[in-house]
Amino acid sequence: MLLYMAGVALSVIFVMAMLAGALLWELRQVHFPSPAEVTSRRVITLESADGHDLWGAGQQKLAPVDARNMPAKLINAVLSIEDRHFYEHGAMDFPSILRALRENLIAGKTVAGGSTITQQLVKNLFLGPQRTYRRKIQEAAISIWIEHHVSKNDILTSYLNNVYLGSGAAGFPAAAKVYFNKDVGDLTLPEAAMLAGMVNAPSQDDPFHDLDAARKRAATVLDAMVDNGKLSPVDALAAKLHPATPTRAEFAASSSGWFADWVYKKAAAVTPTFGGPVHIRTTLDTRLQQLAAQTVKSTLAKYGAEKHATQAALVAMRPDGAVVAMVGGRSYAESQYNRAVQAQRQPGSAFKLFDYYAALRHGFTPDDEISDAPVDIHGWHPENYGHHHHGRVTLAEAFAHSLNDAAVRLTQQVGIPQVIAAARDLGLRGPLQNNPSLALGTSEVTLLDLTSAYAAVRAGKAPVNAHGISAIKTENDKDYVRLDRPGQAQHSLGQYQAELTDLLRDVVEHGTGRAAAFSDFAAGKTGTSQDYRDAWFVGFGNSLVVGVWVGNDDHSPMKKVTGGSLPAQIWKDFMQQADSPAFAQTPPAEPTTVGQAMGRQAMDAPSNGGSEPSDQGDSGLPQQQSAQCNVEACGRFYHSFRASDCTYKPYWGPRQLCER
Repeated sequence: MLLYMAGVALSVIFVMAMLAGALLWELRQVHFPSPAEVTSRRVITLESADGHDLWGAGQQKLAPVDARNMPAKLINAVLSIEDRHFYEHGAMDFPSILRALRENLIAGKTVAGGSTITQQLVKNLFLGPQRTYRRKIQEAAISIWIEHHVSKNDILTSYLNNVYLGSGAAGFPAAAKVYFNKDVGDLTLPEAAMLAGMVNAPSQDDPFHDLDAARKRAATVLDAMVDNGKLSPVDALAAKLHPATPTRAEFAASSSGWFADWVYKKAAAVTPTFGGPVHIRTTLDTRLQQLAAQTVKSTLAKYGAEKHATQAALVAMRPDGAVVAMVGGRSYAESQYNRAVQAQRQPGSAFKLFDYYAALRHGFTPDDEISDAPVDIHGWHPENYGHHHHGRVTLAEAFAHSLNDAAVRLTQQVGIPQVIAAARDLGLRGPLQNNPSLALGTSEVTLLDLTSAYAAVRAGKAPVNAHGISAIKTENDKDYVRLDRPGQAQHSLGQYQAELTDLLRDVVEHGTGRAAAFSDFAAGKTGTSQDYRDAWFVGFGNSLVVGVWVGNDDHSPMKKVTGGSLPAQIWKDFMQQADSPAFAQTPPAEPTTVGQAMGRQAMDAPSNGGSEPSDQGDSGLPQQQSAQCNVEACGRFYHSFRASDCTYKPYWGPRQLCER
């Protein structure tokens, strides 16, 4: 008998050892989180320059609120329906587990759960929703660990700020904003019950999708509060008779999602994962964003099908690189792919800015002549649009009319390495192929990078780094702290700024970009890649630098869409409103060489580090004569007016003195 009992005992010990070994094996790769991973998870919140909340793809979160600062009605609602013995049990509530097991066996399917708040938190933050024995073992182990290292209040706080509640909202502060457009502390009892009821099935009980289901679930929560002694039957009845009605929050337009995603990724890369909340004020202007999105959408709706143009992108920035609008495609809801930032496309003739900048640095002037005749480079024959040639033309004429043969011949004289150096000087990133076709924009770039390079011309200094963050505030800061941008050292473009601006202005006034012309100052360049696969217009006005791209994601050809057609039309429709005084912004406090209105006073002024101008302007008139004309009147009358010497450029012949 003793031998039998000893054998049984050994068998039990063996089985227990095997179970313990299996348990340890399942836990061998489990990560037991630190308290900071539970209580101090990073939350990055974004707001526009004019104070609107910005949310991109994925879950929408706001800065965490301590459970002790949330209304008691909300805490009671959540605990009554999810874990009414939260403060009494440890990591697991065994009576609830047994009750749920019994109900599930009776129903023949899963109808009840016995998970505690702590277990739900572990599932949400560290494990995921998989229903396997292995995951349940890991969940239990991590829950026990957390209960021994984190206080009950901190566990509840983390849960309330991270649980998913439908419509992209993660946490009750975000849900209060999404569904009721109010702070979590201002929730009424019916609203708190509705939100608490969504924890179990957030998609099914989302009031935006099924209001009746949400109200029915809220009534269940109110009944649970009565059963738990947290609410009187009379108050529960009153809440049921006056159920909550959701109100969509006033967020920035959904099209701002492309910008929000871009900024969020940049912020996430430089902020600690467990550093608590980070509030970021961005450079986005929601008025300009809505205008940009509507302009792109309406143009594609009107001409897209006819021209087989399915997508477009637009970037608008200040000359210092502050991005104020970003449209990454036709619809953010349909595609979060950001064609303004992520898409690498051939810029075509929009790249010629760098060809001619290289030529100017090499000693050429806009009035020098170049032959626009057929070119043969080892069997490669570039062609002009329309297959016409114009003989001897000035560089200004070749640039304005985007003559390919002239551009290729010019870059052969200057040297492709010098063209690449010029592009790098203006801040263009990305690989550039050292071959003759580079002159015609065959190396792929992003719209954001190309627009930033054009911004350098408008600013008169390079490079200009596109940025979307203007100020930041952490939990240790009382107010937002403006960011200093040491970044890459800038240098002045000197005399080249005025020459490049004149070239770009001529494109709009009497070149391939005439469709972009409107009643105010405009300068830019068209670009069209081979077989009409990409069409661009990039340029600037008084206060904005804007780039537009039109094309198809599959690189299929459009129907004769050039940079001077749809892109120029989008650019004009946007700029003639966006660059108006109604959208004017105070210029940056730091010194700038950006010109004002239609005059070119600042743009033609000598800059530190640049070459000093000669005593004679290119018209042969002494520059001191600038005081002898009415600058304001001349600026209004002549688009090409230059205040530094009081001259304007007629369509033909040299610059002439304005006598108005």
